[in-house]
Amino acid sequence: MSLLLQADTLSVANENLAEAVPVEKTLSIIELLTSGGLAGQIIMTALFLMLFVALYLYFERLMAINEASKIDSSFMGQIRDNIRNGRIDNAKMTCAHSKSPVARLIEKGISRIGKPLDDINTAIENAGKLEIYKLEKNVSMLATISGAGPMTGFLGTVVGMIQAFHKMATAGGQIEVGALSEGIYTAMTTTVVGLVVGLIAYIGYNHLIVKTDKIVHQMEANAVDFLDLLNDPA
Repeated sequence: MSLLLQADTLSVANENLAEAVPVEKTLSIIELLTSGGLAGQIIMTALFLMLFVALYLYFERLMAINEASKIDSSFMGQIRDNIRNGRIDNAKMTCAHSKSPVARLIEKGISRIGKPLDDINTAIENAGKLEIYKLEKNVSMLATISGAGPMTGFLGTVVGMIQAFHKMATAGGQIEVGALSEGIYTAMTTTVVGLVVGLIAYIGYNHLIVKTDKIVHQMEANAVDFLDLLNDPA
């Protein structure tokens, strides 16, 4: 009988010990991102939409800029030979076959051959501005997202802190840490995600600007070569 009593006592003691030992709770990324309540989820949705738009714009512009930078190394040599030999139509065909901003610039200049050099130069400059506009299309939106992302994250921080302090004020001194978790999650997660979105958009924007500048310099160098050719065709 005493043995049974001791066994029951040991069993109860083990159960009490198991209840006393805190169980470690793991928190997944999805749970962390959605633990901020309705306000936090709205802000997180806005941030992820910004991230999607930023990634789409970056890769779309990157492919377009890479395609625009492709030009045959012998392109200007062919243009020079055709113009010096009076084969203007062949020079235009060479430009038409090369679908690049440089080729369109030179084609605009070729179409003005016979007119004053200032008119040709103006036509090339105007065509260059149009090509630069095409290359930079929607890139400014990345700059906007790079600033709007962190600001939206900080908005979530303020909202989260307001939620936490509101619960503290309405609890009448009986507040528990768990009750503050929703506001704290909103404050912390939106800040982190906002900074990540802003950083990705900022790096993408500057990378595209650098690649665009290289194409602009390429266009300027080829335009100068073309004008020099018209000044001294022999």
